[in-house]
Amino acid sequence: MPSDVARRGAHRGPKRRGRGWIIFAWAALATGVLVGLGAVGLFAINNSSTFTSTFTGGSTSAADTPTPTPTVVPTVNPAATVTILNGTTTEGLATRAGDQATTDGWSVGAEANASATDIAVSTVYYADANNEGAAKGLAATLGGIAVAQSNQFLGTDLTAVLGADYKDPGNG
Repeated sequence: MPSDVARRGAHRGPKRRGRGWIIFAWAALATGVLVGLGAVGLFAINNSSTFTSTFTGGSTSAADTPTPTPTVVPTVNPAATVTILNGTTTEGLATRAGDQATTDGWSVGAEANASATDIAVSTVYYADANNEGAAKGLAATLGGIAVAQSNQFLGTDLTAVLGADYKDPGNG
């Protein structure tokens, strides 16, 4: 080897032209794939998008359409076991409300004081879903108080707990 050549280290061939663009293209493709997978993953997690198959024609089935919930009509059920509890400090409130319910066709089994006297909202409770109409009917009889399904009072069909918002029938 001649001494005037100033080579040092291993000899490498010249770099090919356009090599930087190839690396950029691969990086852009990888970024696009990752962003696409992230978007699909977020849609799947949030369930905010529906993907339809091209094989099924994108039609929706009858199971996808919501069925309307039937409206329960308030009824008077004299066979229902009714308990009325006074959740206030007003003396005789349960008795007066029971008299009003009896006058309107309800069979009131018990009128008593509730375990607490600081109830704010009057509510008719029912455990069995079949008694919802009767609960709404009793609530309407007692002046349009709230109705709720609960397993708290299992001994009776309907339990009305009168609270501070109840309009006493003996006071006007």
